[in-house]
Amino acid sequence: MITLNDLKKYDLQKMYQVYDQWPQIAKESYNTDTDKIRLDDIDHMVFAGMGGSGAIGDVFSSILSKTNIHVSIVKGYLLPKTVDKNTLVVVTSVSGNTDESISILRHTKKIQTNFIAFSSGGKMEKFCRNNRIEHRNIQQIHSPRASFSSFLYYMLAILQPLIPIKHGDITESIKQMQKLGRNIASDNISPDNKALELAQWIKGIPIIYYPWGLNAAAIRFRNSLQENSKIHAMIEDVIESSHNGIVAWEKPSNVQPILLRGKDDYYKTQERWEILKEYFDKKDIDYRELISNNGSILTKVVTFIYMLDYASIYLAVKLKTDPSPVRAIDFVKSKL
Repeated sequence: MITLNDLKKYDLQKMYQVYDQWPQIAKESYNTDTDKIRLDDIDHMVFAGMGGSGAIGDVFSSILSKTNIHVSIVKGYLLPKTVDKNTLVVVTSVSGNTDESISILRHTKKIQTNFIAFSSGGKMEKFCRNNRIEHRNIQQIHSPRASFSSFLYYMLAILQPLIPIKHGDITESIKQMQKLGRNIASDNISPDNKALELAQWIKGIPIIYYPWGLNAAAIRFRNSLQENSKIHAMIEDVIESSHNGIVAWEKPSNVQPILLRGKDDYYKTQERWEILKEYFDKKDIDYRELISNNGSILTKVVTFIYMLDYASIYLAVKLKTDPSPVRAIDFVKSKL
């Protein structure tokens, strides 16, 4: 098992220290005294962003999944044709320099719709200022992916008039993060640390199974394993995989299944989980089953993300890898 000294040795930019503070950062960000956005007749919201910024849009999509507001997720350069005057386009780039996100903002010259942008400054803030686009500045903490907690809860505060989520659900999600932090943070490097235990178990290529409502947590975990741990990872919807992906288990491999289950999954989804587990047991395939917290969809998703992100940091340290540098991404950006 890794030690605190290992964490200090390999996490050279101290990412783990930011994660130790995630619940407090969330609380302070949500309680920021700032103007909320107020728009009438919004029936379509588009969340545009890449990487760690894009993960924020995935969470909002989960929150809005059972409402009458249509949600589109854009991880690229173009807006959907369904954007109109009753649409709010939310563009997020933690760094403020994401090429795809700035390209989305250029649509303001072509489409009559509503825009708001969030970044820590950079080219995006300058573009918004020059083109009279509403922009909110949020401080980047360590890196775009480590800034998830601050950006998500600040944006929840700003967008709350348009997001049908109760104030109590937001504060409850922060309390559950605080409770979880006592188990997974760096001051509890022990066998009962759930994030560390998962990291110790991962030895091959993780495949993350999820129900539709928890896709934001699955996408984020895959991305964090790729960026922090520098390993390949895959995700599959548990229902869809029963029609294709499960066939791959007919041959042995070094792929390791991780099951992200909601505490109150739809009863047919619960049935599918049990069938999948029975098949894995029959084939003697080792897997890990993770159950969400009780509470709102926000609580379920953010506590999963908190625990799984930390697992990716511990896994990086286990692999003697600094979780912070992303040289391959830097290479791609240098060519744009």
